[in-house]
Amino acid sequence: MPASIFNGAISFGLVSVPITVLSSTENHAVRFRQIHTADHGLVRNHYWCEAEDREVTCAEIGRGYELPDGQVIPVTDEELQALPLTTARHRN
Repeated sequence: MPASIFNGAISFGLVSVPITVLSSTENHAVRFRQIHTADHGLVRNHYWCEAEDREVTCAEIGRGYELPDGQVIPVTDEELQALPLTTARHRN
């Protein structure tokens, strides 16, 4: 449970209402994982492919989106560039 930010009370004449304010934030960030482009295995800190159990070079590493069940979907640079971004500025 999150820690309370404020504990106090609001009074309306003879009625006092206790108030506790809690922080309520939710992370909406999309996190990518580095993957070995040949077999989509996850790449760890030392650039080690879990699927082939060997070290990989930087040229063999790509991006992948990990689903909650552990499955990794490869994402290419071309796919990311093709996404319609609402924050992108288009030049005419």
